[in-house]
Amino acid sequence: MRLPEIDDTVRLRQDIPELLLSRGMSGVVRSTWCAPLPAFEVEFKVDGHNYQTRALLMAEQVEIEEIIVMSREAEAWHDATLA
Repeated sequence: MRLPEIDDTVRLRQDIPELLLSRGMSGVVRSTWCAPLPAFEVEFKVDGHNYQTRALLMAEQVEIEEIIVMSREAEAWHDATLA
């Protein structure tokens, strides 16, 4: 699986309560970091607020949204072929 790139839409894989971010929220990658480990600055729009929240996240904390959609489509196709 590829790592997120700038402007990719990603989904949180865990809660970050101190930033009011919840698992499943979508955000946009605004910058990437390589050292010492891959990390991504992701911008989220938090419901009920008129500002964005940015978080620096590790690769295991996010997943690329397009891959999630493609995986669900593949699952649906697989299930339909078995029926």
